[in-house]
Amino acid sequence: MVQTTNNIIDNTSNTLSIQVSLNGLSFCTIDSENQVTAIEQDNFGIRLTPEQVLDKIKYTFDNNPILKSDFKIIEVIYHNDLYSLVPKPLFDSNAIKLYLQYNIKVLATDFIVYDELEQHDMVSVYIPYANINNFFFDTFGSFTYKHASTILVNSLLAQEKNNDGTNVFVNMNDTCFDLIIIGKGKLILANTYHHETKEDFLYYLLFAIEQLKLNPEELKLFFLGDITTESEYYTITYKYIRNVGFGKHYKEPKLSPNISTIKPHEHFILLSHF
Repeated sequence: MVQTTNNIIDNTSNTLSIQVSLNGLSFCTIDSENQVTAIEQDNFGIRLTPEQVLDKIKYTFDNNPILKSDFKIIEVIYHNDLYSLVPKPLFDSNAIKLYLQYNIKVLATDFIVYDELEQHDMVSVYIPYANINNFFFDTFGSFTYKHASTILVNSLLAQEKNNDGTNVFVNMNDTCFDLIIIGKGKLILANTYHHETKEDFLYYLLFAIEQLKLNPEELKLFFLGDITTESEYYTITYKYIRNVGFGKHYKEPKLSPNISTIKPHEHFILLSHF
């Protein structure tokens, strides 16, 4: 677990926000003044099962002193590819399984839920990890959860609402990336792809751009998440797309003085919903 901060003395009025994926775990704490007081990240290096991820979560709660105190609010963010965005006029809460079954394998026992993107007339239908939900319920009693796509799309659409151009946003993770394309303030594409190599990544990226008939010489691509200019993913992208840079939060998070420097594009999902 990479620690970005140090001690938290009193968490009783704080929010704990945890981002869970099969290849990593991160969390931050927010005080009553909406200031980020701690942020940590653990990249697993490989994709685990939901059962193995739960073991990681339990170990973290047992051994990390920041998580020992009580929190007023617990929020869980599920970051996976088990989701689909649906226009609200077409959404029927009694048929939510239908929105997923053509994209992913849906089991009869899967627990399917949805988030409303109220300002953008969309709904994110997704499958959370039921065993992890049960752990948080048993441990804390009350908590809320959302899908990462809800936060990512909400934040980027708010940021792009007055933009007349087309921008591509790539949120990087160890074994997957989220691709969000917005044109003239409207969502064009939102998807998540798994990759093992930079060539895998480039194939999915360029294929999506080609299918949407976008010009790599004209569009602007912004990286978010866990990436730097030294990354081989950044380097290979820059060979094929002219305008490559880094995005930033729509609203800059307030950071406690004890937090090490965080670049504006880092921890984008975790820090975008406060």
